[in-house]
Amino acid sequence: MIQLVEVLTDQDKAGFLYLPVTLYRDFPNWIRPLDKDIEGVFDQVKNKSFRTGECIRWIAKNDLGEVIGRVAAFYDKKHATKGNEQPTGGLGLFECINDRSVAFALFDQCKKWLQEKGMEAMDGPINFGNRDRWWGLLVKGYELEPNYQCNYNPPYYQDFFEAYGFQVYFYQLTFGRKIQGELAERMYKKANLTAQDNKYRFDYLRKKDWHTLADKIRTVYNQAWANRGEIPELTDVQAKAIVKQMKPIMDEALIWFGYYNNEPIAFLLALPEVNQIFKRLKGKLGLIGKLKFLWFTLLKSSKKAFGVLFGVVPAHQGKGVDGAIIESFQQFLLQHRKQYLDFELNWIADFNVRMIRVCEQINSVEVKRHATYRKLFDETKPFKRFPIKH
Repeated sequence: MIQLVEVLTDQDKAGFLYLPVTLYRDFPNWIRPLDKDIEGVFDQVKNKSFRTGECIRWIAKNDLGEVIGRVAAFYDKKHATKGNEQPTGGLGLFECINDRSVAFALFDQCKKWLQEKGMEAMDGPINFGNRDRWWGLLVKGYELEPNYQCNYNPPYYQDFFEAYGFQVYFYQLTFGRKIQGELAERMYKKANLTAQDNKYRFDYLRKKDWHTLADKIRTVYNQAWANRGEIPELTDVQAKAIVKQMKPIMDEALIWFGYYNNEPIAFLLALPEVNQIFKRLKGKLGLIGKLKFLWFTLLKSSKKAFGVLFGVVPAHQGKGVDGAIIESFQQFLLQHRKQYLDFELNWIADFNVRMIRVCEQINSVEVKRHATYRKLFDETKPFKRFPIKH
């Protein structure tokens, strides 16, 4: 018999955190997330999504009292109807033994709770908060280690979601390549376009100027993506929160902006792939963990940089800006940050055809694929995928 328990006690919180440790014993590429990052999702002070939404989580137990599954359900009134034909909530941080009945019991619980809150659909697995973390089900790339705060899961989860009636709303693609190596000829030609206009410049953001980073991110992000379908505008508070989280691991050589008349019109923001260090910490970042992290950081243990954000404002698209910023980024790393050997671009939505072409032009290939699923509660309604615009 399956017992579903709302996570309220310290013991249940521990069970929620520890379940993946038992599930992934035979998955050598899995890296345990930091406990503080998982718990941060449910912190009503740290997670600003609680200002306009609610979140709840459960664990599933068997007859012996053992934790055999977990899930969180949530909704945000600010975004539930933006870009959707129906109010849509979400579920995330799903983990489960290989038993469909347990998975379906967890999904049913999320559906019931969300319906009580006025939702008519649910997306999953997604995050109660920013899209740059815990978003999408891994369906390709199991042989690779997950990047920091990116979902990794067993292949059998895909069967759970699809058998329950979830359908792919969109895919998020991860492209990868070696830092060393040529870009496509077309990329160099595009870069040369901006070289003919001295109003353009491309540079990394020095550490002394990091206090301007949040404003620069928000300026480019909101012009490049906000108001496109369901993608919300990035607020000043959110931008500052993103910078605050990135700051402890930022390398100034990986924070690049393109400018036109000294106004930011493009960014390529990357971070050292710290999961290569965090995998040594076993989910704990106490004093010992922090000392280990500092030690391995000083040793430059991270050989991979991963892209967090990349974008060009519409007014400057098609003018070679993407090629110029990528070439500048690559050449600087080859000369000044030779410890980085690999580069991955995360969270390239399959509806972002322009960005996929850019990835192909820098001679990168798809190495991972995550699926964002959607389940309509009224199955008589036609399912509509997020539109792909060419």
